[in-house]
Amino acid sequence: MAERRITGRHVLIGFCAAFGVIIAVNLALAYSAVKTFPGLEVANSYVASQEFDDRRAAQEALGWSVEATHHAGVLTLAITGADGAPVRVASLDAVLGRATSVRDDVTPDFSFDGAAYTAPLDLGAGNWNIRMQATALDGTEFRQRVVLIKR
Repeated sequence: MAERRITGRHVLIGFCAAFGVIIAVNLALAYSAVKTFPGLEVANSYVASQEFDDRRAAQEALGWSVEATHHAGVLTLAITGADGAPVRVASLDAVLGRATSVRDDVTPDFSFDGAAYTAPLDLGAGNWNIRMQATALDGTEFRQRVVLIKR
């Protein structure tokens, strides 16, 4: 029986095959990441960074806290002030979606019931994010990402 020897050609083929698999997997993952990321967050990141501290201080001065719940087909967004009382806002815009993609994003039609903001909405189980923007009666902008875990 003839003895098989590893030659330079065999080593080169093994080396190229191993790195070919690594590069192919990296390209597939990079393509998937770019395809599912929605993209632009702000038009000018430098300007946004310069205004960040002022916006944060104004938002913290409101003393609001936000909690989201979902029960029996109703999404509830409770905004309370520093005194614990419900807050009525001048405007409320929110987008509800999954944490990992924008495919399931919806814009709930919230209405104030005297205690919280509610919207009829059927949700599946899992991790949901509410990206909300509210305007206080004095014009102060309030932005927050609220996590909702539906079991």
